[in-house]
Amino acid sequence: MSLGRQTTRVDAEPKTTGAAVYAGDLQPSNVLHAKVVFTDQPHARLLHLDTSACAEAPGVVAVVTAADVPVNEYGLTMFDQPVLIAPADQLDQADRPDQVAPGSGPHRRVRPEVSRWEADHLAVVVAETERQAEAAAMLLAPVWEELAIVADIDAALAEGAPILHGEANPNATNPGSNAYHRYVIRHGDTTAAMAAADVIIEGSYELPYQEHAFLQPEAALAYIDERGRVTVETGGQWAHEDQEQVAHALNLPVDRVRIVYRAIGGAFGGKEDMSLQIVLALAVRKLHAMGIERPVRCQWSREESIVGHHKRHRGRVTTRWGATADGRLVAVEATGQLDAGAYNYTSNKVLGNLHLTVAGPYRVPNARIDSWAVYTNAVPGGAFRGFGGPQGCFVAESQMNKLAVACGLDPVEIRRRNMVTEGSIGITGTELPPGVSLPEVIEACASAANWTEPLGPPKPVAVFASLPATTAGLRRGRGFACAYKNVGFSFGFPERSEARIVLRGDREDPATGGGADPAERPAAAELYLAGADVGQGAHTAFIQMAAEATGLEPERITGHFSDTGSSGDSGSASASRLSFMTGNAILGAAEEAEKRWREGERPADGFFRYVPPPTEALDPDGAPTTPNFSYGYVAEAVDLSVDTATGHIVVHDVVCAVDVGRAINPQLIEGQVEGAVVQAHGYALSEHLQVEGGRVLNPRFSGYLIPGIGDIPERVRTVCLEVPDPRGPFGVRGMAEMPFLPYAPAVTAALFDATGVWFDRFPLTPARVLAGLATAV
Repeated sequence: MSLGRQTTRVDAEPKTTGAAVYAGDLQPSNVLHAKVVFTDQPHARLLHLDTSACAEAPGVVAVVTAADVPVNEYGLTMFDQPVLIAPADQLDQADRPDQVAPGSGPHRRVRPEVSRWEADHLAVVVAETERQAEAAAMLLAPVWEELAIVADIDAALAEGAPILHGEANPNATNPGSNAYHRYVIRHGDTTAAMAAADVIIEGSYELPYQEHAFLQPEAALAYIDERGRVTVETGGQWAHEDQEQVAHALNLPVDRVRIVYRAIGGAFGGKEDMSLQIVLALAVRKLHAMGIERPVRCQWSREESIVGHHKRHRGRVTTRWGATADGRLVAVEATGQLDAGAYNYTSNKVLGNLHLTVAGPYRVPNARIDSWAVYTNAVPGGAFRGFGGPQGCFVAESQMNKLAVACGLDPVEIRRRNMVTEGSIGITGTELPPGVSLPEVIEACASAANWTEPLGPPKPVAVFASLPATTAGLRRGRGFACAYKNVGFSFGFPERSEARIVLRGDREDPATGGGADPAERPAAAELYLAGADVGQGAHTAFIQMAAEATGLEPERITGHFSDTGSSGDSGSASASRLSFMTGNAILGAAEEAEKRWREGERPADGFFRYVPPPTEALDPDGAPTTPNFSYGYVAEAVDLSVDTATGHIVVHDVVCAVDVGRAINPQLIEGQVEGAVVQAHGYALSEHLQVEGGRVLNPRFSGYLIPGIGDIPERVRTVCLEVPDPRGPFGVRGMAEMPFLPYAPAVTAALFDATGVWFDRFPLTPARVLAGLATAV
């Protein structure tokens, strides 16, 4: 058996020895260096761009501008962003915004002369050295007409606010408004239910940004390969989607573009969208047209990375929950808004997850929920671990914990009375997919945390390393929260995953195809998959599943990963989907290869495309829909102390109970849980990204405080449940995002338990905690 084993990661040795090759390590001897120039304009029209001094600077080989972009638009779910900002005085008549006709499907023409974000790309300077490229970039001479900055949601929705995307947008649910995408849920009669409710809990919640803070900043190497393909070696999350976006912008057939992922030092959703892929592809294509066959590389600084890629969405939700005196929900009303920033990225999809989770994993007989994505001139919001779930979960679990207090019920008990179970009707009015395991994770978490036992007095804590540990001013509390989230793509997206397995035997003759003895068993196999390993150990899990499917030892499986030139589309390393989707694809490919093996083929080549049960887009009028085909379930308990004199919080113990369906590699699962908890700890307590006037004000780790080793929870305990998902391969259920979701509301519940004060905004910095405690006195 290959599953359930503590198999050594396939990348363990190269990453520990330094042999692993990351995109930033790629520096061929004849490489050129690129500087991607940001506009530094949150909202302005480019009237003119003089590149002459830049082009003549020492070492400069080429300057890439909007004139070099065949199709000047891109975007993961909506083509609403220009690749490079174009000077208005050089636009063809057909490109002027008043001449643009509506597009079709997700494609539309975007006004390319307007910078809507400080990190929009103005040009790419290619030179012999990095210093020459940077020096030459300073010689670019843009002429800007500054426009009114739409700084935040309030400014975007104010009467008379500039409409940031006023061009024809066939995807907008509210044309002519900055609130451009909407979801609704309507079932039952919330007015009557609220009138009859014994208890009503109202809340208004502010949800902050979060920076991905991955170890490896964005980097790429681009060149024309031996087959004439525009090739980009980089680190991302969905090689085939990168390929499609590059091909679209360059107006090339998809097979003329190749994407290869090298080792990836973290992503968390932050590398799901474009950074360097398109612009470096443009650069090498321009060089090729000039007769220059040299590769081009670029790596962003940390500051460029923080300014230049999207964040977890900031937003706000107001909500009312009605319940009976014994704590049973009768109605939920909510209105939510996410700040999409300058461009959509995946805001429409993230909004959908907020929309589904803002009422929690509970039975809600009456619901009225409205959610909006809103364009501003701030940094774009996009994919980040949990994908809207952390924001919705903070609202739902805070409401449930407040309801428990109002009803005089234990936080675990009130969840027992409201939690979804097998066969429950979900918030969109249809039955949840099979395999609902929320009751199991709640009970497992409560048991492991000894929830019914008294917590005890505060432990001595040294709030500052230079001071002795003490209990003076400390108060101790604990909190509980649970969550659910989709596994796989949602809302009608054509989800799929492809895999190829080639079985080989000991006595194969490559020249004749001999050695086709039907009794012979395969001696080895090759696995071809495009799924990205962004640090979570996915490639190790793929190898283990392939070994299980073929009956071979993992050491006999050779993996070929993350190359559009050799693998089919596996989809994105996101949505907690890779193990679920690729596992099913691997099972199908192994079955096809085994069939051909029995028929005497040597080697035996099996390809399979797995397509899960279909999902449905949310109905614009709130009618019942099935938005997802699988869910994951999690519960967490948090034990902490707070220093009421300084506002500092120390988390002592975290218990995370998560259902994985079937554990492929238990050690990797523990790593996922601990990593998610630490990342959520930063989100909840210390990571305060400051964005004002369309600009990131603290784009360095000296001012954006991710938790260090001395700041994280003292202990994290993983409780791994294996309740099989009936649709998952070997029963596997996606889980990578789940441990992140309930952490922040569990912390605020513990803080309330300690102090009697609710906090509806975070991160819980010492200053914010002190202010909250002072206000409550």
